[in-house]
Amino acid sequence: MTDIAILGLHRQAFSCIDRLAAVCVLLTAPCLAPAVAAEAAYFDETQAITLFAFDELAIPFKQNLRLEMKEPQRHPANPVVARGEPGKPDSWAVQFYGSVIREEGKFKMWYVAVGEERLEGGVPRSSPWRVAYAESDDGVKWTKPNLGLFKYRGDTANNLVRLEPRLGVLNVKVIKDEDDAAYPYKLGAHVWWPNARKKRADGSAGRSGTFVPYRSTDGLRWEAMIEVDPVEFEIATSDMALDPWHYEPVGGFYKWDGVYFLSGQNAIKDGRNNHGRVTRQFFSPDLVNWHQASAIGFVRPEQRTIRGRGSEIEQTHEGISAWPRRNVIVGISGMWHGAREWSDITIDLGFVYSHDGVYFREPEHEMIFIERGADGAWDQGGLLQGQGFENVGEQTYIYYGAWDPRNSKASPRRGGVGIVTLPRDHFAQLVVDLQTQGPRDYQMPKTSSSFVSAAIDLPKDGAHGFYVNAQGLGDDAWLRLELLNATGVPMPRFSGDNAAIVRENGFQAPVRWPKHEALATLPNRIRVKAYFEGTAKTDIRYHALYIR
Repeated sequence: MTDIAILGLHRQAFSCIDRLAAVCVLLTAPCLAPAVAAEAAYFDETQAITLFAFDELAIPFKQNLRLEMKEPQRHPANPVVARGEPGKPDSWAVQFYGSVIREEGKFKMWYVAVGEERLEGGVPRSSPWRVAYAESDDGVKWTKPNLGLFKYRGDTANNLVRLEPRLGVLNVKVIKDEDDAAYPYKLGAHVWWPNARKKRADGSAGRSGTFVPYRSTDGLRWEAMIEVDPVEFEIATSDMALDPWHYEPVGGFYKWDGVYFLSGQNAIKDGRNNHGRVTRQFFSPDLVNWHQASAIGFVRPEQRTIRGRGSEIEQTHEGISAWPRRNVIVGISGMWHGAREWSDITIDLGFVYSHDGVYFREPEHEMIFIERGADGAWDQGGLLQGQGFENVGEQTYIYYGAWDPRNSKASPRRGGVGIVTLPRDHFAQLVVDLQTQGPRDYQMPKTSSSFVSAAIDLPKDGAHGFYVNAQGLGDDAWLRLELLNATGVPMPRFSGDNAAIVRENGFQAPVRWPKHEALATLPNRIRVKAYFEGTAKTDIRYHALYIR
């Protein structure tokens, strides 16, 4: 049975389950079937080539179309992971410089936990910063299991993972490494400690930090991948994976095209002479041997032109949290709104993407994607970009954390984990733009509303399935899709009278050409051309096209 036939059966089943869900609501009875069916209805888009509406590298050529970015909504259950009760290892902070991974129906979360000893004397300042674990069946209701792996205040009944050796961890990211069957879990840790040799302006000890990679068979018991022999949580320069620059790693930690990347913030002097915190990328073939050369992955405009104290200008904050898709990386970046006084500094989150894992760009200039909460909210003042992205049924979940820099010097309890949601993969939409037809006193020729993709390299594995994520389609509005060769010449079997017409709304509506069976003979490189057509074409909302 073909992918399209299977998807058709899934859609029929889902339609039936939708009606069942309505009955469940009317009867006010619990019903878990719809969520299960919603999951079964969709394939995993991360394994498909995706032409997102926002991706001007994948869709560079447009005519009479306008991009509209979408604003995610906060989940009503926020914060979905809150600080623990007094005496728990996360009673002072749940800091989501962390990760969420979903596998085999289970959501797994790693975050930084800080207990009350953060406010006590007599312990190294980095000692209370530990890595904790939570899990969920639906991504919303989370539990903190008693792992029994680490003794905290004399008791192992807690959710702390085991790190060997244990170091103070300020930021943690976890990835599932499908290329390593023996140790499938990899953890990037930003470890830190006070350094009396580095003095702040107020005379207090500065902070040193570096990157330590860990590996694990189960995601709970971790061993360092480099030789580390800490003394009072301090690491000798000779043990560091990266040179001891001022660098805060693992804002993002991901694998792309067989290479491991660290995305972090720092103010290392660079030939481009950018100012303040910039997003800097390092890479490694194996997590142990790192090239000390780095790239600046993302800089906000003001950093290129305005000079002054680092905290006072608009700049990036931490690295870019990454969601690697098959051909594009979706990312979230911190937007630091500088001020002369810390009490006036705030942080929002922006939306970026990359095609090479190194350089990121904004689809819309300086757009705030997730705005900090209002004063009095759990996420007031500032947000943190954790690395958690999941498509769940008909929604996309994006996990984030909170840190209010305005109150940081008073050391209040802080943090938690929240979710913002979008309809599945609806980061942006392309819509017909009638304003591009020209001045009223100028007779424009009749032109189409259309786009042409960049050349796409198809996998050499036989037949391909094409699917559209779009709304507003129907009898009076449709997408007409043609396939072109790499140079832009229409292929007769997939263009003109043989073009595909899509009138079906949905997140993965199948595309059917009249000569659909010929998809198995497509060349290795193609382009896609899409026309927005019909008397109601202004209703069309194009979000993405997937090639499986």
